[in-house]
Amino acid sequence: MKNLGKIIIIFSLFATTIYANVVAKVYPKNVVSGEVATYTLTISGGEVNKPVISTICGNNVLGTSSQTSITMMNTTYQKNYVLSYQFAPQKSCVISPVSVEIDGKKEKSNSVKVGVKPAVQDKNADFVLDLIPSKKELYVGEPFTVKLILKQRKNAEAVDSKFIAPDFKGFWIKGESKATRSEKGDFIITKAMYRLAPQREGNLTIQPAQLKIASRISSRDVWGSFMPQVKWKSYFSNSLHVKAKPLPNNAKIVGNFTISAMADKLQINSDEAVNVTVKVVGEGNLEDIKSFKPYISGVNVFDEKINIKGNVLTQKLAFVSDKDFTIPSFSLDFYNLKTKRVEKISTKPISIKVHGSKQHTVLKIQRDNSVQAPVEKLHVETKAINKIWIFAAFIGGLFLGILLMLFIKSGKFLRSAKALDLKDEKLLLIKLLPYKDKDDTVKKIVDILEKNAYSSQKEPLDKKILQELVKKYDIS
Repeated sequence: MKNLGKIIIIFSLFATTIYANVVAKVYPKNVVSGEVATYTLTISGGEVNKPVISTICGNNVLGTSSQTSITMMNTTYQKNYVLSYQFAPQKSCVISPVSVEIDGKKEKSNSVKVGVKPAVQDKNADFVLDLIPSKKELYVGEPFTVKLILKQRKNAEAVDSKFIAPDFKGFWIKGESKATRSEKGDFIITKAMYRLAPQREGNLTIQPAQLKIASRISSRDVWGSFMPQVKWKSYFSNSLHVKAKPLPNNAKIVGNFTISAMADKLQINSDEAVNVTVKVVGEGNLEDIKSFKPYISGVNVFDEKINIKGNVLTQKLAFVSDKDFTIPSFSLDFYNLKTKRVEKISTKPISIKVHGSKQHTVLKIQRDNSVQAPVEKLHVETKAINKIWIFAAFIGGLFLGILLMLFIKSGKFLRSAKALDLKDEKLLLIKLLPYKDKDDTVKKIVDILEKNAYSSQKEPLDKKILQELVKKYDIS
């Protein structure tokens, strides 16, 4: 009887290959959103040009495999191929027929329908996931926590597991705690905490977390024998719905903060840099705070990218000038959740003394009214003097112009100009800065100059490249 069963199975396989050269199937036919399905093509023929499939129903192929076997029927040998493609469908769809070239001819498979059901939490399963928010209604940027709890039965078996975190699209992820484990009755409890903040107003959804568990099963092969296999099953948490409200009074920042600004020196030499660190500490949407870079007339200001670590925001700025100046106060407006009003915090202005500063004096000309000449006489004399001076200025200008052209032609004039000191890195930084955004080579040199000027690390400069840039942009 066993042999008869094997004969029937083999005959059925041959019958399939006779009446259909390309057969498409999907397993399972119905899956839960996020789970993996397998699409197979069974191809029979001599020479087969295997199709290249990268997407199925708009979903990327996650993995592929193939099997090849040779069968004989009526003294004729025939190759059989089974091509498998794994994908994770997000919604129900119909997989279109696939064209396959067999023995030089185009053959098409049948179309296959795959059904996708929404993820549903099973409270009675061996593995139960729960998402618990600290708040469901809050302001844009307001921090809150989401607790993830996994309950696993002690007698539940698992060969392997894969955890897929919830989709926090639309939220800032401000922190994540390490998982802790404990035991309670028949369950092992695992807890983790996410700290989030909504990025925009409206009704936001946090998609379910997913836990994939692999367990051992036994199934029959094509010959009817038992063989061990691993089967994956997915367990889902609940989804969360959060309502994010806009901040009152057109505020952009929410929370409770303190602000400080610290300068590394208050007295500098001309064209030396003052480094200032602005620090904001507190709970809130630090990610929405813009650069503190101010505008100060006659002062070059450089700002670094804002750095956020935990509940601390820092930004470093550098100020370069050749005269005394004052760094204005840095301020921050925010909506305080405790006081329910918009508050403003500020630092104090910082006065910087520049030694050897170039003070600009204004020339004052005072008219002497002690002598008054007759109006008519003065008018006549001025006309006469003006004609003489105009003629003299014309001759002198012509002579100077000829001399200047001779100097430029001979190169003596250019050689007499004072060359730019390539060792003065701070002066070089100021001179090259205007060309930073339009020349990649200048950008690299400016980055090195800023690093050398405003940090303890020093990096050597290529003098040849510097000379080429100075010549290219006519920098003096």
